[in-house]
Amino acid sequence: MKPPAKMLVVYVDETDLYGTGPLYEAIVRRLRQLGVSGATAVAGMMGFGAHMKVHRKRLFGISDDKPVMISVVDSEPVIRSVLPEIRGMVKEGLVVLLDAEVVEAEEREEDGEAGRGPRAEAAGRPAPPD
Repeated sequence: MKPPAKMLVVYVDETDLYGTGPLYEAIVRRLRQLGVSGATAVAGMMGFGAHMKVHRKRLFGISDDKPVMISVVDSEPVIRSVLPEIRGMVKEGLVVLLDAEVVEAEEREEDGEAGRGPRAEAAGRPAPPD
């Protein structure tokens, strides 16, 4: 990933829908189709947003609409190219774009093993044992 890097963070509710499925799932799948380097959706334990209603996990793990945060880090051109489409998918929620500094990222080879690519070699890290 080439600098400058950006971090896209999308906040939605667990029960928000896109078509017939969860919005967070649709966003992650679409980001994959658009070729971003990676995306992660994380369910929050507790939170509130513009409506000031507190969402949290209740007795026996039953949720009353937990918050979900989707985060993506990639180069600025990639993030800016996907931003209009993601904004169009989020009807209620928050979309945040932040400057990011990538401290370390491991490149994966086609066989799925991390740490053997040019980045690892350039950083002077030895290859993991076979």
